[in-house]
Amino acid sequence: MAVEKVTDQNFEAEVVNAATPVVVDFWAEWCGPCRMVAPILDEVSGEMGDKVRIVKLNVDENPQTAAKFGIMSIPTMLLFKDGQIASRQVGAAPKAKLVQWINSAI
Repeated sequence: MAVEKVTDQNFEAEVVNAATPVVVDFWAEWCGPCRMVAPILDEVSGEMGDKVRIVKLNVDENPQTAAKFGIMSIPTMLLFKDGQIASRQVGAAPKAKLVQWINSAI
């Protein structure tokens, strides 16, 4: 299951109003640690299936959403549950840590 992309335009519909918890990966093309985390999130997305949805938001292309949530460094991952930020993970992390972080928040 590939990680979907979201934008400033569809963020509210896809993330805030989502019925299931959503992890948003705030990233950019030029960010090395972001590229390290991407395949890990693809794996986690496939394994966690219906429990949580994982999406990516490119901060260079979608600055409004990044600014709204105070994203100062990337990668930053926010877990939204019931339209609210339930948890925040800043920086790249190994798969086990990301899975634990997601499970503890959902």
